[in-house]
Amino acid sequence: MNIAIRQVTPNDIDHCFEIESAAYPAEEAATLEKIRIRAEQYPEGFIVLELNHKVIGFMNSGCTDEVVMSDENFKELIGHSSSASHIVIMSVVIHPEFQSLGYSSQLIHNFIKIMKDLNKQSIQLICKDQYVKFYAKFGFEYCKISESSHGGEKWHEMQLIL
Repeated sequence: MNIAIRQVTPNDIDHCFEIESAAYPAEEAATLEKIRIRAEQYPEGFIVLELNHKVIGFMNSGCTDEVVMSDENFKELIGHSSSASHIVIMSVVIHPEFQSLGYSSQLIHNFIKIMKDLNKQSIQLICKDQYVKFYAKFGFEYCKISESSHGGEKWHEMQLIL
């Protein structure tokens, strides 16, 4: 098996949208346009995982100096600044056929290293109940129940100080 983690390219956008659509319920999945915006405006914070030269997962994010996890506009990178101190993760996604095989852990470890190398101060995310312990394994600390109602779900805010 040949595994590679690299920065997104324009050629990956449609495939990332297919993965997002397969992995998330429709009301939670990012649109093709949102994925395109994230890839074009902040490729440094958008990495893909390839297995045998095929993209099977990705992570994307934006930067801000003032983190408001319930800000829906930020998902389109409105208010994003590449030089800002804090990273907000938008998606951590592996195609359903490849889930529970450790690929998301590889993505997260790599992403944390990249953000440290970029001298970011923290990484923020929201997740559902079942993922709180998963992110805690990487050093993320629980903050609070989020005000976000994305997809009609209950979310938890977590952060990793770098």
